Amino acid sequence: MIPEPPELSPSKMDGELSVSVVQPRAHPFDPEGAVRAVEEGVRTEAARGARLVLFPEAFVGGYPWGLRFGTAVGGRTDAGKEMYRRYWASAITIPGPESDRLARVAREAGVLLGVGVVERLPGRGGTLYCTLAWYGPEGGPPRIHRKLKPTAAERLVWGEGDGSTLPVVEVDGWRAGGLICWENYMPLARTAMYGKGIEVYAAPTADDRDRWQSTLRHIAVEGRCYVLGCNQYVLRSHYPEGVDPEGELDGSPDEMCRGGSVVYGPDGSCLAGPLHGAPGVLRVALDPGALARERFEFDPVGHYARPDVFRLSVNEEASPSVSFEGGGSPGRAGPGRLGPGAEQGFEDTP
Repeated sequence: MIPEPPELSPSKMDGELSVSVVQPRAHPFDPEGAVRAVEEGVRTEAARGARLVLFPEAFVGGYPWGLRFGTAVGGRTDAGKEMYRRYWASAITIPGPESDRLARVAREAGVLLGVGVVERLPGRGGTLYCTLAWYGPEGGPPRIHRKLKPTAAERLVWGEGDGSTLPVVEVDGWRAGGLICWENYMPLARTAMYGKGIEVYAAPTADDRDRWQSTLRHIAVEGRCYVLGCNQYVLRSHYPEGVDPEGELDGSPDEMCRGGSVVYGPDGSCLAGPLHGAPGVLRVALDPGALARERFEFDPVGHYARPDVFRLSVNEEASPSVSFEGGGSPGRAGPGRLGPGAEQGFEDTP
């Protein structure tokens, strides 16, 4: 057997874990509306007994369906640059006032909250990141995962994270973590999460196609873990007026994302969903015994691994673009100022 990762305590699950997968209506370019929706959703689901509440990819700040920000190969328009500035202003900092509100509602409700945010670093400009932030019931700053590889046109507006933000967090002795959207097509990234002992695998996404369901189901069977697929419901009318001066959304369907949130069990069975065509919530109680039953047959990093033949090395070191050496002190630039691998501004505890 491959040894237990040293940063994780032994699993101490005693009972079921109640989870709520929230499929909200979108609030693009409206962080206040999105944060308010998270606060309301967390309070409602906590009152129903949820201990883990999940929201979709890029929910706070907005996933920019249909927009190209005035770009073409070799060119960018002034209107597109202004659209990006507005999108940048809709992102949040961690720490920051919106993040503090998310931490507070998770603490007050006593839940583990996972929420997709568009993250910007402190300052008056710079790169944005697609981030999955985990806020614990104990309060305080979140543990974060920054998307390792933005897909296709996402690369216009989001930078790449690094291996220093691949957390697995705990709630009631259950190990939860996840990857964002098409990162889940990366076999080695999935294997890294399995190696961290993940039991509740969050897969927030913006993909509402039927083929995405087969991906989530495969991950559940491959990892013998629970998989929470989480998307949002998006209409073109959800975009604020004036955000698209060049008409990039013209001709787009009114329903831009139909959702598709779902929960799969470690045997690949569908426990709830897929939810299409409306906002809503999926509520499921996860049975810890199912993990042992299914890993008896297959454990991808245990008895079904062949470390004598195949081994994965994961670089979890921060990779800032600028580092300073020598006796002088350049002063502290602030959390994350130097790039995706810089300090997050909080202790990285298990």
